[in-house]
Amino acid sequence: MRLTEATLAQATRVLARRDAVLGAIVERHGPAPMWGRRAGFATLVQIILEQQVSLASGRAAFARLERAAGDATPERIAALRPAQLRAAGLTRQKAEYVSLLARATVAGTFDTARVARLADDEARAALVALKGVGPWSADVYLLMALRRADAWPSGDLALQIAAKEVLRLRSLPDARALDALGERWRPWRAVAARLLWHHYLSTPRVRAIARSPSSSSKNGSSKRSRTSRACRT
Repeated sequence: MRLTEATLAQATRVLARRDAVLGAIVERHGPAPMWGRRAGFATLVQIILEQQVSLASGRAAFARLERAAGDATPERIAALRPAQLRAAGLTRQKAEYVSLLARATVAGTFDTARVARLADDEARAALVALKGVGPWSADVYLLMALRRADAWPSGDLALQIAAKEVLRLRSLPDARALDALGERWRPWRAVAARLLWHHYLSTPRVRAIARSPSSSSKNGSSKRSRTSRACRT
């Protein structure tokens, strides 16, 4: 199911009625905004570049890449040599990931439009099959770009921190624990995630450097869970 403004409002009311914790977030801060990104190749590149860095750094890297390519299209980026990608400020790994994504898109072996037509699990599998796209990146793309109603980026550090705070947990939940906790919010876990991010962004706190428990990840992605940049557009 794809979220719209209407279904987001409906799901927020449903969750607020049946879950006191989420209801308290709505009462305190109001409904969560419909954060979103445009589905497509460029957004997936941006998400890859945002891995392990700040939002500002990710945006700056994308802007440099766009200038180097002339336009953030698969054809233009696929034509760049590794040295040109590195000159644009991309790390060796991210240069490889972006180049492979662009080439797969040009060759037709990967197509964001085709992914958009798949069911949630199939779409996630297609994204994670790409080198450099781990579970966090896939889940953020599903939630923000495809606006899937039940996407759940359990590897997101801000989501983990928010869950710990509102559920009054003794320790920070890792991705597996957050997956278990999120079961109560099906089939609207993406709406629950938006509400938890809403709490995180609306609550003053000492911004200490937080690290989540290590979790395995494939395709060269970091073993550390990412701090949320998904809800910033």
